Amino acid sequence: MKTTLLSILAQADGGAGGSKNPTLVIVLAVVVVLAFMAISTYNAFVKLRNRFKNAFSQIDVQLKRRYDLIPNLVEAVKGYMKHERETLEAVIKARNVAMSASNAASAAPGDPDAMGQLASAEGALKGAMARLMVVVERYPDLKANENMLSLQEELTSTENKVAFARQAYNDAVMAFNTKREIFPNNIFAGIFGFKEAKLFEVDDVSERQAPKVQF
Repeated sequence: MKTTLLSILAQADGGAGGSKNPTLVIVLAVVVVLAFMAISTYNAFVKLRNRFKNAFSQIDVQLKRRYDLIPNLVEAVKGYMKHERETLEAVIKARNVAMSASNAASAAPGDPDAMGQLASAEGALKGAMARLMVVVERYPDLKANENMLSLQEELTSTENKVAFARQAYNDAVMAFNTKREIFPNNIFAGIFGFKEAKLFEVDDVSERQAPKVQF
């Protein structure tokens, strides 16, 4: 494409010994510059979009790991907590909703609706887990159980990894959105259909830190 545009521009300039058409030269020069700008901007958007998509894939891996651990946690505690069925069912329900929201977000990282639903579902899951931990405190034997201690370590490690991956994703989204908002990039973003990406944020300020899973 570059060679073609330069050839057209050379012909408009009159070629070897030909007459020049200044107006046409100027118009074609502007077209060439805009074309180069469009190609460069488009490629930059693609790179930045791929970066935040890849960053979200790291979140997805850790969320799936946590979703797999939660049923093990419920299985480990329900033998001790026979009268806490409602609490355990709330955890499993919240986990299933969050897992569904995560799958939707994984299919469209950065999409405002998908990311908003994931943030809401994750908040509900954290709340259900926090209520479960309050109940666990009432059972000293359960807190000392080796299986529970192992789950504690795995969940804490996974939560930390989720927090780090979320920060990397949000940084990548900010880079994409900033690039998109700068003039004249915002014009090309509209032409090429690059929409603003949504951060993965939590509503409660206290939840911005990785939750501590203690037994």
